[in-house]
Parts: sequence; structure tokens; C-alpha cells
Amino acid sequence: MNLFSDFRSNNRLAAQPLAARMRPRTIDEYVGQEHILGPGKLLRRMLLADRLNSVIFYGPAGCGKTALAHVIANQTKSHFVSMNAVAAGIKEVREVLAEARGRLEEDGERTILFLDEIHRFNRSQQDVLLPDVENGIVILIGATTQNPFFAVNTPLLSRSQIFTLEPLTRDHIKTIIRRALADADRGLGKTPVEMTDEALTFLAEICDGDARRALMAVEIGVKSAQAIENDTVARTADGKILYDVALAQDSIQRKVLDFDPTGDSHYDLASAFIKSLRGSDPQAAVYWLARMLESGEDPRFVARRLVIFASEDVGNADPMAILVANGAWDAVERVGLPECQLNLSQAVCYLATAPKSNAATVAIGLAAKDVKEGRTLPVPKHLRDSHYAGSKQFGHVGYQYAHDGDGGWVDQEYVPAAVTYYTPTDRGFEATIRERMAEIERRRTAGRKAEGGG
Repeated sequence: MNLFSDFRSNNRLAAQPLAARMRPRTIDEYVGQEHILGPGKLLRRMLLADRLNSVIFYGPAGCGKTALAHVIANQTKSHFVSMNAVAAGIKEVREVLAEARGRLEEDGERTILFLDEIHRFNRSQQDVLLPDVENGIVILIGATTQNPFFAVNTPLLSRSQIFTLEPLTRDHIKTIIRRALADADRGLGKTPVEMTDEALTFLAEICDGDARRALMAVEIGVKSAQAIENDTVARTADGKILYDVALAQDSIQRKVLDFDPTGDSHYDLASAFIKSLRGSDPQAAVYWLARMLESGEDPRFVARRLVIFASEDVGNADPMAILVANGAWDAVERVGLPECQLNLSQAVCYLATAPKSNAATVAIGLAAKDVKEGRTLPVPKHLRDSHYAGSKQFGHVGYQYAHDGDGGWVDQEYVPAAVTYYTPTDRGFEATIRERMAEIERRRTAGRKAEGGG
């Protein structure tokens, strides 16, 4: 019976992808995340002491969240249950929680529940976990690629410690690949393969810190090379499969960019894009533009942000900015991808290098605050509508037509209070506007002095 059981276990292991077979079994085998697992770090101390509390692991795909959960499973003396929120429902979760209660009451054994992709559970599904997490019936380990402050219920967050996992470095990826090639039991150590340094560097670079993707490329390359016995696969002098850059490129195909149009990557990329424009760095702005478009961002979203930016951050320092941005948006609607990326790039370079002013943005903010919080100011009678019979009876008279004045300006009251909202800068065209406003103020002051003197 034991031999049969071992046979089945070995078959299951052999059927697993290389990334699953190579998951670390101990803390010392785990690669990366030194900021939380390094010597003396909190999570390492918790694991070594087997004193884990409920935790949320937050990080991008392939950074080691599931691998870390498996390390905990091997390290802990508690009963370990693994579930994926994609496949599990409330019924399955309730069954696990009921078993955990019975286990604790009868044997005094605690249960660790690893819930992968916890963000896939809606609010009501997450609420099912709360009482047993709060009462210590289960220790929850949640793994998510989404910001837990948006994806996980606040009560669960308040009872859990959040650990942020970072993308693996190039050196981390190289270490993981080398181990997989050398490991004869779980990896490819029994297969005669020689990987070039160039191929190793290529995989470490293009995988963007995703160990799962790197190991998948290694396995695909090796298995496909084993299946082909001809000159299309390079071999070393002693007959080993030569895993070179060409084989690596064939195995990994197009680079996959982390992007979710409703998730963190969407907002983080948009934030970096706008801040680069505001910082007058066209090189950075074009890079983030390319990242968004290559990731699958809707170009209309980008165009809309450019139109907003043209007024919010360039303003009257360059009045042409709004026209350029609107032109780019129009081109996006008329041309579409891939060609409209040229129009977007032109607009981005223009807006990034344009003089900047947020004076108009500040002005509407101050005025809106006064409207919402201050006293409602009446429209002066001479500015009220006078295009109907009887308006003079209401006193709607006295308006002076500005074009009849000297230089197209007359001194009259337009708002019944002393307010200052728009203060132009001395940058770009706004310097001209600033001087124009100063000239009008000088004329107003001079005129009122003359009236007082008379």
C-alpha cells in the first residue's frame, strides 16, 4: 500500500510544472524577499518560532506568495489547508472552518488556511471568514496581487499583518533557474542541458521578476529540444542541449506586462505618467506612455488625461497645449491603434516640454470654495439681463460696453466683493497675461485716484 501510494505521489509530482516542483520547502531554500525574510526580520522570526498570526501577502505574480505559503506549510505544526478563491465558494469555506473548529476542540490543533487570490472573494464571502479569524479558530494567510486596502474587507485587514512582496531581482531569477537546472529530483538535473550566460541574463531580464514565467520558459525550451532530434536545436560538443538566447527567445515569446485596467497597475502607471509630464521629463513620459499602450490601456483614457493635464498643469503658460491635447484625442478617435500612438507621443512630448502653470486650476478651486462655503454674492444690477421689456423697472441699467472703452476696457464692477482667484505666473505666455492684468489694475487705480481728486 505504501509503495502504491509513493508511486501515485511520484506521478503527481512528475506531472506538475517545473515551477510547482521547484517550490522551496524551507526558509533557507526560499529566494528573495530579504526585507521580510532576512535574518532577524519579523516574518522569519514568526515562522521559526511557529507563532504565525493571520497575514496578507501582497505582491505581483511570480514573486513567491504561494511558495512562501508552502514553506509555512512545511514549517508549521498546525494543520495546513490550501484553497484558491477562484475555485472555492462559501460552502467549501464553511466546511473548512467547521473542520478547524472540531480539530481545535478535540485535539487542540490549530488550522492555517491559505487562501490564494483572496481578492477574488467578494465582500460577503470574505465576511464568512471574519468570526473564525477573530476568535483564533483559523490563522488566515491571504495572497493577492491587488492592493489589499481596496480588495480585502477592512475588518479582515485589521486582524491581519500585511507583508508586501517585491518583484524578484535579476540575480534572484538567475539563482532559481540555476537550481532548477541542477536539481535531479525535482528539476532538470537528469537532463543534459547547458545554458549560456547570455540566455540566463535574457530570461532574468524579460521575466520582470516573475520566477514562474522564467521556469516555464526553461522547461518549454528543454522539453521541446528533447523532442526534436535534428540540426534545428543547438548541441554542445559532448551532446548536451545548448540553451542559448535563440532557444530562450523561442520559449518565452512576447513579453507579458503586468496590467489590470481596474487594478493598481492601471493607477500606478497613470500616476507615473502624469507626474513625469508635470516634471517636464519627456523621456520618462514617453516611456510610461509606451508601457500603458503595450499593456493594453485604452488610448482614449490616455488622450483624456492629456486634455485634463493641458489645463490643469500647463494652463495659460501655453494656451496651445489644450489645442494639441484635443487634437491628439481627435486623432485617437479617428485613427485608432497602432497609428494613433504617434499622435499621442507628439502631444506627450509637447506637453512635457511646455511651460507649466496651475494658476487656472487654483483659481477655479478657490472660487468653488467661496461659492460652496461663503456668502452667495448677488449679480450687480448693471450686469443683469436687460433684453426684455420692463428690465429697466428692475434697475437693470448702467452697463458699459467694454469695446467702447479705451483699449477695449472700462472700469466697472463685475463682482460685488474684493476677490482674487487667478494669479498668473511669470512663465511662458502667462507672463504676458500677468503684465496685461497689472496694466488694467494700474489704470483702475489711476482712474479712481482722479475721481477722488476731482
